[in-house]
Amino acid sequence: MHAAILARFVVLEARRSGLPWLVAASIAAGLGLAAFLSQVAVTESLELQTAIVAALLRACGVFLVAAQVVTSTQRERDDKGLELMLSLPLSRSAYYLGRLAGFAACGAVVAACFALPLLLWSPPQAVLLWALSLGAETALMAAAAMFFSVVLVQLVPAAAATAGMYLLARSIGAIQAIAGGPLAEPSLPQQLARWSVDAVGLLLPRLDSVTRTDWLIYGSPALGAYGAALAGLALYALLLVAAGLFDFHRRNL
Repeated sequence: MHAAILARFVVLEARRSGLPWLVAASIAAGLGLAAFLSQVAVTESLELQTAIVAALLRACGVFLVAAQVVTSTQRERDDKGLELMLSLPLSRSAYYLGRLAGFAACGAVVAACFALPLLLWSPPQAVLLWALSLGAETALMAAAAMFFSVVLVQLVPAAAATAGMYLLARSIGAIQAIAGGPLAEPSLPQQLARWSVDAVGLLLPRLDSVTRTDWLIYGSPALGAYGAALAGLALYALLLVAAGLFDFHRRNL
């Protein structure tokens, strides 16, 4: 009950902040970019518009949700709202999970809003799967942003850590492909570098397998692979939540 009330307050805070306007500005920027690409593309204009706009909206969605989490958490800490909440008959777990649920709900709304423009170029089923995947991705990054906000305390380090994790998780597949490519020299330093990259890849979620642009262009993914990818995000999000709760419980506020 307490967690649900906190989640509602988080959603209300996001609605009253600049988040809706930023979402609208991102959609307008995406549509403007699509209109520009339609004039300059020589061939495969629709595919190019879909790919660029989907990538832009996906990045904007993750950035906006993560920024909302970090700034809201920092604002509540600075305004002494955290101490006030914990002085009430409210457990730390309910507080943490309630706010995280609210941020995840914000991410779901953002994903739904960003999916609507893609209906101009892609079939509804592919857009629906893309939107559900983006909602799961934003929920994961909300959990990551909240974890770093609790652990690192300060605004800039938390935002930088969240952005670094997202960029690395998005690009780790390409980095592994380059490290293990046929052009790599079969030397000991190269093998060590490859093992290091693989070790980093094991510690990160495989974001390159979710919210893929090719779903919108070439058709919906296989449901088995789609479900496995989302299950991986859910498992990683649970680990982040558990780590965040552990650190939050041990801190003296």
